Amino acid sequence: MTKSRLWAVLMALVLVIGSLALASCGDDDDEGDGGGGGDTTAQDGGAPADLGLIEDGKLLVGTDTPYPPFEIGQPPDITGYDIEILNEVAKRLNLEVTYQDTSFDTIFRDLGQGRFDIVAAASTILPDREQTVDFSDPYYLTPQSLLVTPGSDVRTVDDLAGATVGAQDGTTGEFYANDETEASEVRGFPEGPDAINALRGGQVDAVIIDFAVAEDAVQKQGGIEIAQRIVTNELYGFPVAEDNDALREEVNRALAEMKEDGTFNRIYQKYFKKDPPASVIEGTHEPS
Repeated sequence: MTKSRLWAVLMALVLVIGSLALASCGDDDDEGDGGGGGDTTAQDGGAPADLGLIEDGKLLVGTDTPYPPFEIGQPPDITGYDIEILNEVAKRLNLEVTYQDTSFDTIFRDLGQGRFDIVAAASTILPDREQTVDFSDPYYLTPQSLLVTPGSDVRTVDDLAGATVGAQDGTTGEFYANDETEASEVRGFPEGPDAINALRGGQVDAVIIDFAVAEDAVQKQGGIEIAQRIVTNELYGFPVAEDNDALREEVNRALAEMKEDGTFNRIYQKYFKKDPPASVIEGTHEPS
């Protein structure tokens, strides 16, 4: 082979190799365009890319239990409406869930200080709370209730003047008792069931607590009755840290999917024997 022919062959090989390299790069680019490069949603069975979690692939959840029917039992043997909803959310995000019991009175502060990634604790979306945390879209609508013992003279909140009213520390029931009644004393308790037990024991004259919790206690334990359903139109959301928009948005995406495909309705029916209201199915929430 002459020197000129050898040179021509070498140049041809260089061109072929270069073409193959460019083709390979082109394939990568095409996949990037089709797959939405930089997307943080779960794909191919993996967890979302960057959710600002304390530990990658795991969702650490702060909760306050017992608070039936929303939180029932103790971690790791915990269930309830909130828990089943959030477990399904985590499943759709391909995250392993761990629950950590803590006091409701400090749960939002603890979340803001990085003790856990999200909260599942029957938490009403409130502007004051949004000074510390952000909330997901709503997953439950609640009124309050006035809980008394049978035969009590207290039949409405107007009858609470001079009375001692029990409520769980840090809850909207406690806020309502302080702000909307003329009770002589509002006595706080660490857990909702503690306040209900105090009513049974005669330590307080009435209790203000979320309606579904009062209804659950009446049905399962007795010795108390709901005197009044207090319409407050409170919406529960899952609190996340203020700066974790990625996690909040992924939780909202999963909730929307569950509402669309019927999973949300199935869980709601299991606990409340009725369909969720439009304000929950159609409701959204943007951080204030």
